[in-house]
Amino acid sequence: MSSHPTPSPDPLTLDQPWARTAAGANTLGIDSAQSSPQVMPTIYERTTAAAIAHGAINLGQGFPDTEGPDWLLELAARAITEPETGPRNQYAPGMGLIELREAISAAQARRQGVTLDPATQVMVTTGATEGISATILAFARPGSEVLTFEPHYDSYGACVALAGARLVGIPLRGPEFRPDLDAFEAAITERTSMILLNTPHNPTGTVFSTEELTRIVELAVKHDLKIMCDEVYEHLVLSDARLPHRSILTIPGAEEVAVAVGSAGKSFSVTGWKVGWITGGTELVSQIRGVKQFLSFSSGPAFQWAIAHGLEDDRGFFAKNTAELEAGRDLLRDGLRELGLAPNRAEAGYFVLGNVSGITSLSAADFCRILAEEVGVAAIPVSALTIQHLATPTDELEHLVRFAFCKDHATIEEGLRRMREHLPAALAACPPVEAAFGTSSVADAGPAARATVSVAGPGSL
Repeated sequence: MSSHPTPSPDPLTLDQPWARTAAGANTLGIDSAQSSPQVMPTIYERTTAAAIAHGAINLGQGFPDTEGPDWLLELAARAITEPETGPRNQYAPGMGLIELREAISAAQARRQGVTLDPATQVMVTTGATEGISATILAFARPGSEVLTFEPHYDSYGACVALAGARLVGIPLRGPEFRPDLDAFEAAITERTSMILLNTPHNPTGTVFSTEELTRIVELAVKHDLKIMCDEVYEHLVLSDARLPHRSILTIPGAEEVAVAVGSAGKSFSVTGWKVGWITGGTELVSQIRGVKQFLSFSSGPAFQWAIAHGLEDDRGFFAKNTAELEAGRDLLRDGLRELGLAPNRAEAGYFVLGNVSGITSLSAADFCRILAEEVGVAAIPVSALTIQHLATPTDELEHLVRFAFCKDHATIEEGLRRMREHLPAALAACPPVEAAFGTSSVADAGPAARATVSVAGPGSL
């Protein structure tokens, strides 16, 4: 019943760029019955496909059930159909509409106290993923090492492998999932070229502290490393979070070594619009432009125009949205706790983590397959968001499941009802599996050794 095909090799042993990229994202399938490796869809697509195939409640992929605010959608529609209202439906400037760049600059000044020149220090991208890709391809030298914290957004591994570099992971450990900066510093070598950060963090919801960010920037300056800080959940910090979001650009010395990546899709619940941005020092943004302008060049002028107005005045949407997310988070956490899945605090973002080792010896990947097929609920194994080919079955990250709370409350309630009614029987019907992680949970799991370098080994639903 394993959900893990034969692990694919270290991406840097693969000659073809497409194969390296797929292996880096855990989407290179190796099957002895096939003559060559096959590229699988991302874990997000596979989870949604499994939900559709089995009529399951989709608590896996991180997209909201509800649309963004009506007034924002109307602004974009007017910009498309009324040329005198907004931009023409032609190419936007390569750096993005000046209206949006000015709005991003003003928002950063208001919220973070960061001064940015909209002409040279703000660049609009086709979603945050393009901003991440362009930044990694700009600064990850072939043959170098790139540090990140695990679990991580899967595009990090894909782009690092495409660049011909090696991803090195430092795990975030429960129950708090805070960065181990001593381990992080120990992982820096003469081969390190770049650091990939994510705060607020997906999928743990950890908000990095000013002290943690300061130490990371100091290490980057000391070792001449570039930092990409993924801040797409900046507007999704919940009211009970112990720390506010601080942009990497607020840290002294960051302007010389760091850029921040933002997202309108997450902030305004319009993920399909694919409007993101990069902010940072003039020289760094210019260097990233050298890559970015040959990816998409530009996109979505009407969407950019609408987001510019939204950033100027969100009309209370950010506060309303986080309140609704928090209520969904609380509903989901309470239900998962009753099921014995020991959810984490989840102080920001879209996701709660549960640990399956308290109720089964199955891996999270196998648990998620049974959950979709037998229970009718789709979720994502956190192992899919780690460096897989060096992972061990006993590692905590192999037993965590990501559940999305950015859903209608009725959807969450139905998912919990199905799990309460059908999960015990589904697990009881599984053949015995040797316990891989004992009975510890997110709430009581201690640190475990995990030395991880590069990526491979897809897990499939």
